[in-house]
Amino acid sequence: MGALRERFWERPLSDLSREEWEALCDGCGRCCLHKVEYEDTGEIEETNVACSLLDCQTARCKDYRHRKAFVPDCLRLTLKLVDRVPWLPDTCAYRRRAENRPLPRWHYLISGDREAVIRAGVSVAGRVISENEAGPLEHHIVEWGDGENCGEEDAA
Repeated sequence: MGALRERFWERPLSDLSREEWEALCDGCGRCCLHKVEYEDTGEIEETNVACSLLDCQTARCKDYRHRKAFVPDCLRLTLKLVDRVPWLPDTCAYRRRAENRPLPRWHYLISGDREAVIRAGVSVAGRVISENEAGPLEHHIVEWGDGENCGEEDAA
């Protein structure tokens, strides 16, 4: 694994190494939740139903490295896709940086605290159910909001 450059998160996404790209993720888990898309309107609604590989208590993938073997349609977010994925939350570091916005002050790269995403109300840790237990997605539609303490300013 290569070294992470100082304040790499302030660079354009296209300048990031693979290690820096992976390190940019805040670990909220929202991209690992099922969405409901209405064919007639194209509207997308979020649910509290997690992929079977997401640990519902920690919002971490149970086997990130091999996830595609277990979940073939798992989306690997890339530079080419980040602008084309309409359901990325406004808090998502990839979305924010693609839009040339700073990371929020609770992001662990700014705060130095991996648990800050949970305290800010952005993480799905402890707030979701596995797809193995959920039943119909339509019964699990939620509005996550953007949490508290999601300020635009970069505290660093």
